[in-house]
Amino acid sequence: MASQQLQASNSTFCALGQRLSSVSLRYNLPITSTEGLSWQHPARSNSYCTDEPNEDNSQLLEEKLAQLETVLFLAREPLSTRKLAKLAKLADGTEARTLLKQLSRRYDQRASAMQIVDVAGGVQLLTRPQLADWIRRLHGTSEDLSLSTPALETLSVVAYRQPVLRAEIEAIRGVQCGEILRVLMERDLLRIVGRAEELGRPFQYGTTKKFLQVFGLRRLEQLPQIDQIRSVELDG
Repeated sequence: MASQQLQASNSTFCALGQRLSSVSLRYNLPITSTEGLSWQHPARSNSYCTDEPNEDNSQLLEEKLAQLETVLFLAREPLSTRKLAKLAKLADGTEARTLLKQLSRRYDQRASAMQIVDVAGGVQLLTRPQLADWIRRLHGTSEDLSLSTPALETLSVVAYRQPVLRAEIEAIRGVQCGEILRVLMERDLLRIVGRAEELGRPFQYGTTKKFLQVFGLRRLEQLPQIDQIRSVELDG
């Protein structure tokens, strides 16, 4: 009977990992959706538990934090607090935000390699920036993140001028950029956001959610001001 329950639990956890396209599934971990799963924190089975008045509340808090942490670990992209609340079986986005702050403090207090980051309109569990060189030595640099100078220039023009036409980009850069736009779209950094009202209804280009993730931005409004960039260039 216990074996059947464990098998059912593992199957349930794997479902959430597949729904979130979790990279953690490569480790053969029994983790996914909490739907239909009666998960119990290890403290529940601790024979040394006392009958203190706040014990139940404390254990319930630990269970919720563990469920929230599991969802964050499984997710391959930023999730809104509303979606986090739904997946972790929390009351609402407000409770999710409160628990996120507690979980984030715990990571900071124990100097964890992980941190909770506000990015691309949601939150995501990521490694800390100071570990970047070490991780790069282990796994190398992703080809998706390797961009040429012309590609970065084109991406910058779109980021600051969007929605923008190809003709406007080429006028600013002084060269044709059709092939570069195609490459940036293939890497999911740019997308077509509409059509202009002028003759021929040309495409308008804008950045994607992945663009925000790659550059660590929660919103486009967090892009540095042009005058700040020029100041850094002059100081350099």
